[in-house]
Amino acid sequence: MSHRRDQRSSRAALFDDIEEGGLRASSSRDVDEHGNEKAIESLQDRVSFLKRLTGDVHEEVESHNRLLGRMGNDMDASRGIMSGTIARFKMGSIPLSIWISWIVFTNI
Repeated sequence: MSHRRDQRSSRAALFDDIEEGGLRASSSRDVDEHGNEKAIESLQDRVSFLKRLTGDVHEEVESHNRLLGRMGNDMDASRGIMSGTIARFKMGSIPLSIWISWIVFTNI
């Protein structure tokens, strides 16, 4: 019989520890949950900010890509015009002195 009493007292002590730990855990759990909720809100704010920032960077990159594309097209067009002008100089259809005087007087 004393063996059974020892088991019961051991079990009671075991459950007492769990209950006490459970009470402490629940109060610290509430604190932990509150801290976790604050941390989650903070992370959500950071994620939202980073999403907006990433979207802004993406729009800026797209804008620059369009600008660079237009500049490339303009440079190609200018290259074509200059090639034609140089070809005319080489053929002698327009004397160089006329071109120079035209450029000088039109830029005044």
